[in-house]
Amino acid sequence: MATTFDRTQLNTGTLDIRPMTPAIGAEILDIDLAAPDTPERIPEIRAALLKHGVIFFRNQDLSQEQHIAFARHFGELEVHPATPKDQPNPEVLRIAHGPKSRGQENYWHSDVTWREKPSLGSILLAREVPEVGGDTCFANMHLAYERLSETMKAQCEQLTAVHDIARVFAGRLDKAPADLHEKFPPQRHPVIRTHPETGERVIYVNTAFTSHIEGMTAHESRWLLDHLYKTAMDAEIQCRFRWQQGSIAFWDNRVCQHLAVSDYFPARRVMERVTIAGDKPYFEV
Repeated sequence: MATTFDRTQLNTGTLDIRPMTPAIGAEILDIDLAAPDTPERIPEIRAALLKHGVIFFRNQDLSQEQHIAFARHFGELEVHPATPKDQPNPEVLRIAHGPKSRGQENYWHSDVTWREKPSLGSILLAREVPEVGGDTCFANMHLAYERLSETMKAQCEQLTAVHDIARVFAGRLDKAPADLHEKFPPQRHPVIRTHPETGERVIYVNTAFTSHIEGMTAHESRWLLDHLYKTAMDAEIQCRFRWQQGSIAFWDNRVCQHLAVSDYFPARRVMERVTIAGDKPYFEV
């Protein structure tokens, strides 16, 4: 049976929270994530993340070490295969675009679903932003699930999809798919997953990494995936965040998808991301 989880019962304590839309996203005001009392406020921040799906902070002057330390409060950290091996802080993934590199993240996706245990969430810090443009959009994939017909829900809840790192990173890392698959073999995840903390059901396929649905013809799989991908495009389940230098977005990768708007070329946009490891997706009847 589907959950009756009530977000209003989450205790966000003394946090000053400004919701961005009814569906997803909230700014947390007047907080310094480098302050000595931050560890004491982690339960409130985690509750805000579960309540809003993605939370935002402004004016955060964090070093890489402070960025990593904040993320560790929420779990073990991942090292992304795109991180240079000689980088001092391997937990930090630097995403930089400018005159010689147009942004490539302008599609709806969940991060690292090609892992056996995809991430709990990511904490993205803006180091340099364009004067205008370069926003990031977020979509609530639980609400996307709720908007499916009961017939479509019942069908999708029986299905498994394959997620493949090579769809994106074979080209970016200049590696053959077979070489990537030696370390990161394609993974099978339920098309509808259960959020491990809220119990909510979530559409869990994405344009970046999902290759196909098992047990279907290529045509059937493509038709259904295209239908599910489009659910993220509903403006009524989205929010849009305008970056400033020192802004942070912390999103729950288990419930939301995001899209980085690549409208700022040839201006520079430099972000640093630290990602928290998650668990293996499952569907609970």
